[in-house]
Amino acid sequence: MKIGLQIPEFGSPAGPSKLGADLAAVARTADAAGFEYISVMDHFFQIAMVGPPENDMLEAYTTLGYLAACTSRAKLVTLVTGAIYRHPGVLAKIVTTLDVLSGGRAWLGIGAAWNEEESRGLGIAFPPVAERFERLEETLQICLQMWSGDESPYRGTHYELERPLNRPQALSAPHPPILIGGGGERKTLLFVARYAQACNLFPGPDLARKLDVLRAHCDAEGTDYDKIEKTCYHIFDVGPKGEKAAEVVDQLGSLAEMGFETAIGAVAGVWDIAPLEIIGSQVIPAVADL
Repeated sequence: MKIGLQIPEFGSPAGPSKLGADLAAVARTADAAGFEYISVMDHFFQIAMVGPPENDMLEAYTTLGYLAACTSRAKLVTLVTGAIYRHPGVLAKIVTTLDVLSGGRAWLGIGAAWNEEESRGLGIAFPPVAERFERLEETLQICLQMWSGDESPYRGTHYELERPLNRPQALSAPHPPILIGGGGERKTLLFVARYAQACNLFPGPDLARKLDVLRAHCDAEGTDYDKIEKTCYHIFDVGPKGEKAAEVVDQLGSLAEMGFETAIGAVAGVWDIAPLEIIGSQVIPAVADL
């Protein structure tokens, strides 16, 4: 099993003036400790599950570009990009740029978007859910077309691109892997089977059933289910001195038995750095063969 770090909040103890240095220390430590992924949320306001909207929040792709310069091996991904936040052609260029400048470490994490409060607050159009999924699918199609080198016009319901030129091309072959976040059974998991290389689900009593639904979509789409990387969001709390490390290993073992290959999530006490080092020494080696 692989482990990924998500950084969901940016309230470092020293405040914004030291945030760059503190964030770099977190990323470098995670990179050296063996974390497979470093990810951030694609939100402009803090979300209610983490804190009030007024809490500090950084823009995702600027942050990942900074983290690319601070690291050398971890893959870089949003968990996940809101499809409606950026024009698809621009998003393809953004992820390509991140991939080239990071030496081929960019992933496209993407979903249909859900946070109406921040969209309304910043003047971003927030269409009904059905249209958001239509836009998500067109965005996936456009990104894949641009990464294939096909410059022919794209004509969709919501987007039209006269010449989807993408130079330089991404270093990742055949393209930056796509991770689709969410557990919607009719659309989200269908899009995973149709377009993606990975899914991300949130923990809950229906996890096994979600994987069964994904398998059925893969069968219908002619996709090899075993080639889809199954990731699950997980909060890592090993305790200040590692007293809960064994418990975390057991939790990850349960996910592995269910069929998950990767766990990505927040690390309790991440700004103290020590929990990252503990995960690197006590958790990552213990779950590597699960």
